[in-house]
Amino acid sequence: MTRKQLVSSFLALFICGLTFAQKPSKPNASEIYNSIKKLNFLGSVLYVAAHPDDENTRLISYFANEVHARTAYLSLTRGDGGQNLIGPEIRELLGVIRTQELLTAREIDGGEQFFSRANDFGYSKHPDETLAIWNKKDVLNDVVLAIRQFKPDIIINRFDHRSPGSTHGHHTSSAMLSVEAFDLTNNQSQFPDQLEATSVWQPKRLFFNTSWWFYGSEEKFEKADKSGMMGFDIGTYYPTLGLSNSEIASLSRSQHKSQGFGNTGTRGSQMEYVELIKGDMPKNGDIFEGINTTWGRVRGGEAIGGILEEVERNFDFTNPSASIPQLIEAYKLIQKLEDAHWKTLKTAEIKDIIAACSGLYLEAVSSDQHATAGETVQLNIEIINRSNEPIKLVSYETNNHKVSKNVSLQNNQKLEYKESLAIGTNQQPTTPYWLTKKGSLGMYNVENPDLIGKPETPRQFNVSFNLEIENTPISFQKAVVYKMNDPVKGEVYKPFEIVPEAAAKIDEKVLIFNTDQEMEIPVTVTSGKNNLDASVTIAHPKDWNIYPESQNVHIDYKGESKTIFFKVIPPKNESEGLMTPIVKVGDHTYTKELIEIDYEHIPYQTVLLPSETKVVRLNIQKMGQNIGYIEGAGDVVPESLRQIGYEVITISPEDITEETLSRFDAIVVGVRAYNTIENLKYKQDILFDFVSNGGNMIVQYNTSHRLVTDNLAPFSIHLSRDRVTDENAKVSFIDKEHALLNYPNKISEKDFEGWTQERGLYFPDSWDKEFTPILEMHDKGESKKKGSLLVAKYGQGYYIYTGLSFFREFPAGVSGAYRLFANMLSIGKTNIQNQTSLND
Repeated sequence: MTRKQLVSSFLALFICGLTFAQKPSKPNASEIYNSIKKLNFLGSVLYVAAHPDDENTRLISYFANEVHARTAYLSLTRGDGGQNLIGPEIRELLGVIRTQELLTAREIDGGEQFFSRANDFGYSKHPDETLAIWNKKDVLNDVVLAIRQFKPDIIINRFDHRSPGSTHGHHTSSAMLSVEAFDLTNNQSQFPDQLEATSVWQPKRLFFNTSWWFYGSEEKFEKADKSGMMGFDIGTYYPTLGLSNSEIASLSRSQHKSQGFGNTGTRGSQMEYVELIKGDMPKNGDIFEGINTTWGRVRGGEAIGGILEEVERNFDFTNPSASIPQLIEAYKLIQKLEDAHWKTLKTAEIKDIIAACSGLYLEAVSSDQHATAGETVQLNIEIINRSNEPIKLVSYETNNHKVSKNVSLQNNQKLEYKESLAIGTNQQPTTPYWLTKKGSLGMYNVENPDLIGKPETPRQFNVSFNLEIENTPISFQKAVVYKMNDPVKGEVYKPFEIVPEAAAKIDEKVLIFNTDQEMEIPVTVTSGKNNLDASVTIAHPKDWNIYPESQNVHIDYKGESKTIFFKVIPPKNESEGLMTPIVKVGDHTYTKELIEIDYEHIPYQTVLLPSETKVVRLNIQKMGQNIGYIEGAGDVVPESLRQIGYEVITISPEDITEETLSRFDAIVVGVRAYNTIENLKYKQDILFDFVSNGGNMIVQYNTSHRLVTDNLAPFSIHLSRDRVTDENAKVSFIDKEHALLNYPNKISEKDFEGWTQERGLYFPDSWDKEFTPILEMHDKGESKKKGSLLVAKYGQGYYIYTGLSFFREFPAGVSGAYRLFANMLSIGKTNIQNQTSLND
């Protein structure tokens, strides 16, 4: 079998296994009928944009469910650079969450999902910067590859390639790359290595998904020349589903929960527009005009189309199994097709329909959720035919062996078998494939070219069920899963995953040492097997010391964790570096941390990342002690403030009272709190009174969109979209003598070295005279921005608004960010009795 054939076979298996980590699909008759209509349409649409949430779910749902085209979304990034509104995960882990949110969205709207290797490094103001950081050639390679593999007839860009600098650089870059790829995909001299596994392809048309937003107003769009546009009423209602297209799209978009994109369903007529960029304009309003989307498209397909049209016409909603004989006839003809692309796709589709029509249920459940290399787990195999269709189980195969059965599956009579699954001694742990090797700022490192573009790591352990239906051999493959009963949730599915024998972590990812005094730190070791015996050491910078050098640990049961303690002795002078716990089990050494991501709206995930903690020895002073923190979108600022010796108490909006606030020296409001916490608008007067009575209030960045109150500060302040994305941009001090830059820590330009991803975002661009701007900065070629840090005296206290990205700098252990924030908390607190010097 050639590599190209192997990839085609793998694609079929991949398509069938997209829901591996969730409950098995159990389509009803209406859903089966819609699948049959999709089976009879041979056309494809690829939607292209930059991030999770950029996609237009209304159009994706429309093409998938109304037109019945094969529809997919190519997101160039996984959204790693954004914020997380549901938890503390950022960067790589946020990318894992958003990947799964996209996959869940596609299951709802009927699309498929692809990615490139581009890393979302944060906001970019121009595509020149974006493409330099991404490595344009590699990302263009991935876009061309996606087109050659998916073979779309129609490509639709979310963004306009003609407007560089007017929006996020990632957005414009996605469109520019798509336009360029359109002219390259049919050229064998372009990226020829791809042609070992796929073939050249020429899409018919390329569009830009325009709207009034790109014209500035609905009035301007109403007057715009639409001769080069096509319009679609995407508000169609699907009686067999009981939902409008817009309602499905809203359910899909609402899966972007980490971004707070819950969406209310709508009904009624709604228009979407696409503008032709390349290709010929359809004349009859059909975007597929001139493209044969029937079975006549492929040689030998006419007979298949005839059979399946009859299946569609005569489908019995009360007895879907009546269609099986004809479906089997069509299946046999599909196996004879010369066109490997459509053969692979339609084989997968029709097999799913046959299984659904027969009520066929096939499942392989592991006795354990996790296993290690070399381990053997038990499988419970369930097979049931819930129809009168004669079906025979010929055999089933695990990764290890084949078991012959030759058993007839009687209607609604369940068969169960026990099997053992041996895990190979060299089996690698389960983790997102794009995180296994260290990448660059703009690109993930994917060594296996067959994985490029895949949304997630393919399942390694499957069971193949070899059946005879209508005397025709037909096989189904199911990924091994883990199933449990939760007292509250009931039946819960999780993926079966391979884990290392041992993993270790230091809970705190940044440890701040303000003196040369030793600190005892916990190291948590988790066992992937029973009866683990291991030794643990810690790799550390040369000028730091660890005691003891090594400790032994024994853990009785797999999944169990034990915590041991080491003393970390910092140097006398300022220093920083990384510490990594090293676990040795026999001849094997483990240096990675096993991270679990468990949210109800996405499948459970395990991620292996290097277990690293940044240690920082710095000199820092602070005033005040007790901090109240109002959480916004998930961040780790409270933990970071505790690192430098503050007592931090998280308070909910309901607990904001004069009495509660009186115990605190300062109140810190988390990022985007005024975008996400409705009740804050009722608490502003209490907070401002706290400031007036001598407290400090620090408000971190918000966006102007969806503010819960216009009364953000005791004085007028206007938020803008101003930001400085260059983390190395020069920072100038507007008033070098201001207390924020001098007390109790002297702030210098050195404190702005080593910042990550950006300086800050959504700065105010105008404010009342009571505010004093402290810092001045700007990106190359832009005007100076003075709104990153504003302070105002209000009564006896101080109100500070900052768009500086402390929520990114603290997890990165940027010492200057800690020093500046300590000054912000300390301003006005001159009573020496309240001072806590961390250098004493």
